[in-house]
Amino acid sequence: MSILAACASEPAPVAPVKVAPDLSLTLPRLNDLGRRVEASQMLIAHYGEQSYPFEGRLSATPERFLMVGLDPMGRELLRITWTPGGVEYSAAPWVPNSMRPENILVDIVLLYWPEDVVRAMLVRAGATLESGPRSRSILAGGREVMRADYQPVSGDSPWTGRLHYSNLAWGYSLDIQTVETRP
Repeated sequence: MSILAACASEPAPVAPVKVAPDLSLTLPRLNDLGRRVEASQMLIAHYGEQSYPFEGRLSATPERFLMVGLDPMGRELLRITWTPGGVEYSAAPWVPNSMRPENILVDIVLLYWPEDVVRAMLVRAGATLESGPRSRSILAGGREVMRADYQPVSGDSPWTGRLHYSNLAWGYSLDIQTVETRP
């Protein structure tokens, strides 16, 4: 298994991110989220027959997005800092290099950013968003490549509740339970 343990001293600009074989997306601006968020998450990532539980802590402001991932023993797995200047990433030595910070950020944006922001990202890339009260589905080339099903605790906010996310193009899924700790 390849190992990635890097931390850039200067933020690296974010180029378009390949999220499916025929779909690359460019991250929106940080302030497109439209609000401040502090949230804690319990996640289980599923890759084939393997499952990987971890905890995530998210902090978003118009100036900076920070995600810290912790393993079940409380050790820091990864840290992603996204600012207008780019992305800084550090990872524990046991984190595989297939876990790319840009893809993690795009997944978070697709799941939690406002629908109009996500739709605009997708239109620029030639893809479409189909959404319902509790779901988002991304289509590229007429095929569904990603799907999210939400179970919010109250209202329609995805920031408190459960969701199941499948990246059908790359064959992984995430079960996420999120609690907004400070709106």
